[in-house]
Parts: sequence; C-alpha cells; structure tokens
Amino acid sequence: MVQIGYTMMTEQAGPRDLVEHVVGAEAAGFDFSVTSDHYFPWLDSQGHAPHAWTVLGAAAHATSRIPLMTYVTCPTMRYHPALVAQKAATLQLLSEGRFRLGLGAGENLNEHVIGGGWPPADVRHEMLGEAVGIIRALFEGGYVNHHGRHYDVESAKLWDLPEQAPPIGIAVSGEQSCELAGRLADCVIATEPKPGLLDAFERYGGAGKPRIGQLPVCYDTDRDAAVRRAHDQFRWFGSGWKVNSELPGPASFEAATSFVRPEDVAESIPCGDDVSDFVAAVRPYAEAGFTEIALVQVGGDSQPAYLDWARTTLLPALREAF
Repeated sequence: MVQIGYTMMTEQAGPRDLVEHVVGAEAAGFDFSVTSDHYFPWLDSQGHAPHAWTVLGAAAHATSRIPLMTYVTCPTMRYHPALVAQKAATLQLLSEGRFRLGLGAGENLNEHVIGGGWPPADVRHEMLGEAVGIIRALFEGGYVNHHGRHYDVESAKLWDLPEQAPPIGIAVSGEQSCELAGRLADCVIATEPKPGLLDAFERYGGAGKPRIGQLPVCYDTDRDAAVRRAHDQFRWFGSGWKVNSELPGPASFEAATSFVRPEDVAESIPCGDDVSDFVAAVRPYAEAGFTEIALVQVGGDSQPAYLDWARTTLLPALREAF
C-alpha cells in the first residue's frame, strides 16, 4: 500500500499554525508528515519562512504517532553538517524515534543569505556527499575529526544520541544526485514522478529502499478560487528543480513565472473538490514506484478545511485506489 503524507509547508504558514496543522494531520489519519526548510518563500504571496527545526521540535511534542521528516534540509551552507547531525539526533529523541533526516543540495533562494556565492551543481553534490559522511560519523558516537575539501570538524561529539539514528534520505533530480542517493541514503526523495529517477537510484544501490514523492494539491469547494490560489502561490512549481535551485529570491520567481496562466497551473495541480482529480494526480507517482507520497495543500489558511475533507473523503479514496 502506498502511504499518504502531509506537508508542513513553512513558506505558507507561521510556526504556531504549522504545529496546529500537523496535529490536525495526525488526527485526520495521514501516514507521515514532511516539512520544508526555507529561509525565503518562493513567492511573496506565500508570506512565511519560520525556522523549520524549531517548528519540528514543537511538532514532536504536540504529536504522538505521525512520523516527521525534513523535506529537505541543505547541510552544506546555511547549516554546517556537524550542527545538522546534532539537530537530527535531538529531534529523534524528542519524537521518540519518529524522525527521518531528508537532505538535499539546496537552493540559491535559501543558501545565498550567508554570502560566498552559489556553487555549480557538481560542487554542491560533492559538498553534500562530504556532509553526509560527517553526519553519519557523528551518529555513530565518539569524537569526530574531519579535514576535507569543504568542511573541517574539530573534536566533535554528540552527547545525546538516540538508540536508533535517524534514517537519511537524499533528494534527487538527475543522474548525479541519484548516484549519491543510491550510495549514501536510506531512502530517496523526489518531487517529480519520473520512473528514470527511481531506476537510477536502484541501479546505484537503492533497491528495496523507501521512495518518497511529493505533489501539490489545492482543495476548495469553489474550484475557481482553488485555481486562483494555486496560481497565486504555486505557479513556480512547474519550473523544475534545475531552474528552481538557481534563482536567488522571490522577485526572480515572480519574473520567471510572469507568463504562467491560471489554466496552466490547473493542468498540473488538482484544484477543487472532485476527489477523482486528486486520485488521478497521485496515480503517476504510484505507478512510477513511489512507496510514500506527501501531498501539499496550497494555502496556509485553507488547511483546516482541507484536513477535514482529507479525513472524510480524500484519504479513504486514495487508500482504495492504491
């Protein structure tokens, strides 16, 4: 059975609301949750970007069943990998074993804030591989000293370690990242239902490991309102990761999507309250081989109504279909 997840989208809600939403997702029956980790929203209209790890700590205490996951954290620039390891170990303890550490090579949108420029993709993947090695070494306990091409670690040790280290997921978008994930990750993360990504992940060592996808949806009893909201806040989504990872700020995403029409967005994001449209949108992910699919309901204010509809209508329909 495909598991259906809930996304705490930090770009579209404040910290207290995000915690309230994931509590509602647990009550509605979602199988797991994921959390974005941004310093900026994609577009000004989204309007938020609280610190994801602080929100996750509160969510770990406010919930009791639903798994938590970063989707994804970049452990290479804003955060030193030694600090990511400490945060992940702490969250695994707070959640009593419900946390997975999703990692990725990052986006210029969020990482530019520390200065130093934005490296090319090859260098970003090299940095990510080195970072994962540091994190895993610290999860093993004991002191870690590391002097690599990109990072130094001086006599570091995690003093509060969970019995089981958080599983590590790596986000993929092409052959190079699939090789990295197949070799280093416990699960793979992708935002497009491309079978080729999962085939490459398996070819590089990922056979039998969980595969976690994500797609936006926009529930509303007024379909026109849903289309307007999806266009206003999510028209950037269709640009693809190779574009989205390079643009430096919300103004760039505004410019890059200025010619995207509401009807263009509605072709790729299910809008309204016809549950068959939502099932049809999930189907390519299930057929591609994803074992877990996290849905993103567009619009922070729309979460309570969406969660109620998910409990009564959407989740039963998806479980019957998949």
